[in-house]
Amino acid sequence: MSAPISALFGRGGAGLPPAEPLDFARLALPPSPNTCLAAPPGGHPQAHVTVPLLPVDAATAWPVLRRLGEGFPRTTLVRDWPERRQAQWVERSALMNYPDIVVAELVPAPGGAGLFLYSRSLFGWSDLGVNRRRVERWLAALDAALRRH
Repeated sequence: MSAPISALFGRGGAGLPPAEPLDFARLALPPSPNTCLAAPPGGHPQAHVTVPLLPVDAATAWPVLRRLGEGFPRTTLVRDWPERRQAQWVERSALMNYPDIVVAELVPAPGGAGLFLYSRSLFGWSDLGVNRRRVERWLAALDAALRRH
């Protein structure tokens, strides 16, 4: 997805194309190194990070995941699809206001829930590891939130 230049000047989701649900089964990662995909074991052949199954079911984890973005600076919920247990956020960089998209989806799994988490830059080729660090930060925050839940 290519974002219009107006996305650089917006706040939150302003200036971004309308959000659409992401089909993780059909997701093909771009050749650029400015993405990071986390998936449950065997969930996606291009996953950069394997996420162990969550110790709670998807229905229990959904409200925790849905609120997760509120804890990160410059992060705004763009849209959610509760029937899919999928949500999309935009996180803007502090210095240049670049918008990065974060999409998360919970899927039922035996004994818990699987999590897909995809972070990608809308501009540029390399992100210098920003999306990978973001995914790791979100996974740690979700783990901590589920422990408190």
